Amino acid sequence: MSKILFVMTGADQWTLADGTKHPTGFWAEEAAAPYEAFKAAGHEVVVATPGGVVPPVDKGSLAAEVNGGQENADRIAALLESMAELREPVRLADVDLDDYAAVFYPGGHGPMEDLAVDADSGRLLTLALDSGKPLGVVCHGPAALLAATGADGTNAFAGYRVAAFTNTEETLGGLADKAEWLLQDRLTEAGVQVQVGEPWVPNVIVDRNLVTGQNPASSAPLAVELLKKLG
Repeated sequence: MSKILFVMTGADQWTLADGTKHPTGFWAEEAAAPYEAFKAAGHEVVVATPGGVVPPVDKGSLAAEVNGGQENADRIAALLESMAELREPVRLADVDLDDYAAVFYPGGHGPMEDLAVDADSGRLLTLALDSGKPLGVVCHGPAALLAATGADGTNAFAGYRVAAFTNTEETLGGLADKAEWLLQDRLTEAGVQVQVGEPWVPNVIVDRNLVTGQNPASSAPLAVELLKKLG
């Protein structure tokens, strides 16, 4: 049984362009679906966050309308409630990559607030990329890639093909015009090749050991690809 590291946001608010705070956290499905897949395959999950704080769930991600109905929303909420790992996170600064077979970053707007500028996360991502270990990142999780810069200022993921939450999806979600910056734009500026798919439709991109997904619907298929790499 291998250990898979979930690197999760500790932020429950996202600062918008006008300085107001938008309630956020991690997106429920993006943690729940991969967790189910990894546990079913016999793997252990360890959660790490900045400072070791308990990762907050985005309350909006528990709504029936974003989970295909109340029944599935209740199922996901119950699953999160049962995930003891969420209540006992380790400090991101204390993580030793050698202890893990793979690394996974779920999204939600939370990573836009903290992981996008977290040096510990940036170092871990660079190490994971260089190690060849499977590295999965979904939706707004790729905001964390922005902190993976080398001494020369270039991004460790420059030249990689990735899927990430798109400008179109941010617009359709009603927050694009309120955001201080948009994920697709920032990644592109950093030299990352964002592969844009249709809004809300699964889009998973595999480039070497990096597996990325565009949106919540991409989290389950991303987990399948990550498990293939684990053998």
